Amino acid sequence: MPQRPSSRFRRREFLASLAAGSAGLVGMAKRGFASSSGRSLLAGEGVVDSTPPLGIEMGGFHRPPGKERRVEGIRRPTAVRGLMLAHGDSEAAILSIDIATVSEEFARRVQQGVAAKTGIPAENVRVCATHTHSMPALNYLRQWGAVPVDYMNELEKKCVEAVVLAKGDLAPAKLSLGKSRAVGANFNRTTKDYQTDEPFAPNSSDESRWLDTMLHVLHFDRPGERRDLLWYHFSAHAVCFADEQAGPDWPGAVAQLVEEKFGLSPSYLQGHAGDVNPGDSDPWRGDIDDTTRGVFDAFCRAMQSLQPVDVDRLDSLTRPFQVPLDLALFRSWLAQYREDPKKCVGGPWVDAGFAADWYRGNAERDLSRSHWPIALSAIRLGPIALAFHPAELYSVYGLTIRRDCPLADTLVVGYADGIIGYLPDPNAYRAGEYSALTVPKILDIPPFTPTAAREMTAAMHGILVDLAG
Repeated sequence: MPQRPSSRFRRREFLASLAAGSAGLVGMAKRGFASSSGRSLLAGEGVVDSTPPLGIEMGGFHRPPGKERRVEGIRRPTAVRGLMLAHGDSEAAILSIDIATVSEEFARRVQQGVAAKTGIPAENVRVCATHTHSMPALNYLRQWGAVPVDYMNELEKKCVEAVVLAKGDLAPAKLSLGKSRAVGANFNRTTKDYQTDEPFAPNSSDESRWLDTMLHVLHFDRPGERRDLLWYHFSAHAVCFADEQAGPDWPGAVAQLVEEKFGLSPSYLQGHAGDVNPGDSDPWRGDIDDTTRGVFDAFCRAMQSLQPVDVDRLDSLTRPFQVPLDLALFRSWLAQYREDPKKCVGGPWVDAGFAADWYRGNAERDLSRSHWPIALSAIRLGPIALAFHPAELYSVYGLTIRRDCPLADTLVVGYADGIIGYLPDPNAYRAGEYSALTVPKILDIPPFTPTAAREMTAAMHGILVDLAG
């Protein structure tokens, strides 16, 4: 077993570790349902460097035309990490990419490429962004960072390569799950009046704001000379940095400390971070020192709490879901701008230039489309479920999915197989929050209905019920 971690480490050593470099959509056709039983789990991992070139745009923060945020240096190398899982005749792959976002189209191309090269069904391949704001975005974001096409095309190849390497690394594995709460490593950025996952109960609802502090570690113990694999899940925006240095943000700093202590390089899956920033709220974006310390300490406690998991089956299920759009609200935005553009210069309109660009792009939009199509997916590893969606989901909905899932443990992974922006609670629409009124304009998607997140949560629950059955 790993050695018991020290609870703290010297600030000088910690800061030195930060400076060092780390080593290293799906179409709407009918989806497959693969299952197996009575055979052992196989797991393999492939890691490919994805450090971006200098000069390309970065995503995550508003920059008006002429003042784009571009990569001027590399704080820490980035990577594409692929995990392949096999059990009997079932195969699945999960990609974790140090990137702000991926588009549905990018995910679809990667899935098809992986299928062609490895034979893994495209519908069983999940393409997940860590949502670092210190990297480019691979989907349209109005004045929030242009898509670097050449880099995106190279990254697509590297994603396929990572899964090919993972298939070549495939070996028998015994899975263990560890959990620990990371106190002080994240906070609900929308309000000071929130509760954590600890008191989340059957009657808890989206009338209140919540925070998921739980960190999950999946440890794949592989006998012989094959290295063990570590994949972990935690909910917090990767936004400690807002400069022009590229890197994974706090997950990169955590990875270095994990490598130093355990001799293994961990892969990160982003959680329900729609209303969650790293750190303890001071500063608002998250202090890299405090955030990394909090996540790393929880990671070490989770490693000490590892419990074996009997993986008697591997199942994968993907279904389409139609996210309802609020076209009445969208029409009111168009009318507001037409009537007086001079009033659309701040708040949910960002600034005059942003508002004008939004109107030019949407004045003639086809309003016959009342829903936005996405794919929802889940992978079952024995008693563990991994639920994947393309949203920035508010914490209450991730906690609800986990609470109501019939399986023992559930990891809810956001920013997967595309990006549709925030799915906030009804209170966010009533209060006119950024997540509800501004982000749809950034992604060029009409606003969702106030209850869209509830509906998506219910649809994900249905998938998990079917997997559990």
